[in-house]
Amino acid sequence: MSIVETQEHRDLRAAVAALGRRHGRAFDRETLWSEAGKLGYLGVNLPEEYGGGGGGLAELSIVLEELGAAGCPLLLMVVSPAICGTVIARFGTDAQKREWLPGLAGGSRTMAFGITEPDAGSNSHRITTTARKAAEGEGGGWILNGRKVFVSGVDITDATLVVGRTEDARTGSLKPCLFIVPRDAQGFQRSQIDMELQAVEKQFELVLEDVRLPADALVGDEDAGLLQLFAGLNPERVMTAAFALGMGRYALDKAVDYAKTRQVWRQPIGAHQAIARPLAQAHIEIELARLMMRKAAHLYDAGDDAGAGEAANMAKYAAGEACVHAVDQAVHTLGGNGLTREYGLASLITASRVARIAPVSREMILNYVSHQSLGLPKSY
Repeated sequence: MSIVETQEHRDLRAAVAALGRRHGRAFDRETLWSEAGKLGYLGVNLPEEYGGGGGGLAELSIVLEELGAAGCPLLLMVVSPAICGTVIARFGTDAQKREWLPGLAGGSRTMAFGITEPDAGSNSHRITTTARKAAEGEGGGWILNGRKVFVSGVDITDATLVVGRTEDARTGSLKPCLFIVPRDAQGFQRSQIDMELQAVEKQFELVLEDVRLPADALVGDEDAGLLQLFAGLNPERVMTAAFALGMGRYALDKAVDYAKTRQVWRQPIGAHQAIARPLAQAHIEIELARLMMRKAAHLYDAGDDAGAGEAANMAKYAAGEACVHAVDQAVHTLGGNGLTREYGLASLITASRVARIAPVSREMILNYVSHQSLGLPKSY
């Protein structure tokens, strides 16, 4: 894998960075989303035949990282084009692709992703949202029941890609499957979760009570649900890394600019090693995490799902740690100014923690690496 970006990637990075600078920290999400869609950035990873750019995660992660570095990250990019768009592009029927991919690529349609449950957490094997085939007398199709929590942006998306489980007729065991649930489906209820985190995209709890769906709401093959699920989770981890790296870069840039100009004694404070070295360390950590993220995106785009799984988890872990450290050091560099609204860093103290927690905690990533990469026995 080449660690040197192509000229095409450098051009994309520069163009998105310019877009981000025009919108800045006080961006309007709808306006930026619309403009990014019209410019082709939201669907850069989706097939050209459906209005996308024909690229992959490598390109999409560049878009999100650069918007974040400009102070205007679009969290829904992690979900709508990366998870849902990827799953539909890889496993959806021709009809599903025609219905959803052009809108997802252009930004005119969006989709949320519902997997986490109140009693399941990181253990996807405990998911209790179930789907059963409706009898002919019930009108056919599927009937979903269950609950989901911490689902981003349900109020502003057209549908939610819900992870449920169906019963295997041969074994009686439950297997994961993915369903497209329209926002206005009867029995599909949402309630906003009161979060301390101030973000444009709100968090919701979902309740599904006998939600009736047509047969074609099932994405892909009923017997390939686990493969399809992880086809969406690996991009989620890569894009979460991009989100975190953009945030970390934004905070670090603010701190470096401040350290170059803030003068208390004869020299700017950035001349003092106690200020300079921690910022240098944060920069190194961000660059190392960026390399792992690019490796993960490359492996995924090359079709190496197993290799991408390991790299995507490592990238998400490294980026989350680098982001938290960069934000903490940036705030510390600015002192009291780091907590003022003027500099826009204080809110990142809470936001940066998200990259450590979601979509999977750093502890679960360490568990994954310990038994998948190192071959150590499981403790659970």
